[in-house]
Amino acid sequence: MSYLLVFVGGGLGATLRHLINVTCARCMGTGFPWGTFIINITGSTVMGLIAGYLAFKGEASQPWRLFLMTGILGGYTTFSAYSLDAALLYERGELTLAALYVIGSVVLSIAGLFAGLALVRQLT
Repeated sequence: MSYLLVFVGGGLGATLRHLINVTCARCMGTGFPWGTFIINITGSTVMGLIAGYLAFKGEASQPWRLFLMTGILGGYTTFSAYSLDAALLYERGELTLAALYVIGSVVLSIAGLFAGLALVRQLT
């Protein structure tokens, strides 16, 4: 059942992501990745709202957490999970680890993308 909840939530999140990307491209053009920019910010904000609510105000069953956070937000943007992980490291006082995680994730992810592109160029 948990896989079904993540599957359905992920589909909804991915559909919303696509809708926002298409709408932003039509309304604001493609000179800047407005869709992804907005998605990352709104996804991280919603993750903060949900995580804060669950931590300070209430409880949610594991199925709801899976559906909302892993499913919908995971399909919408994984940047929200990245943001939450960085914030948790920071709030635990692990400032060095938080900085390494933030910088390492960005730098190594972009490096991985370029490495993948270079590999495909070499093979084709």
